[in-house]
Amino acid sequence: MIMRIFQVITHPGKEAEFAEFFHRTAIPMMRATKGVISVIPGTARSDSPRDFSLVMVWENLEALKAFVGEDYDSPHIDPSEEGLVQFRSIKHYDFVEV
Repeated sequence: MIMRIFQVITHPGKEAEFAEFFHRTAIPMMRATKGVISVIPGTARSDSPRDFSLVMVWENLEALKAFVGEDYDSPHIDPSEEGLVQFRSIKHYDFVEV
């Protein structure tokens, strides 16, 4: 299994708009995506009001590539979030069950 951590920092003043997109579009879309086992969203806190994250556990690398393509190291973004996000990062790990 592959753990994919997607993190964003919104443009100043775009926090509420991104939060709406995050809850209404991004989280439901990822939960409904074939090959995704688990979705753990992280929303902004008062000490970091522009930071959001999404941790996804995928069945395998093939399932991830089927969703984002061969260039899976690049953050996959929805066109509606393009103007809301100042910075984005993506990291992958082998998932370890304990």
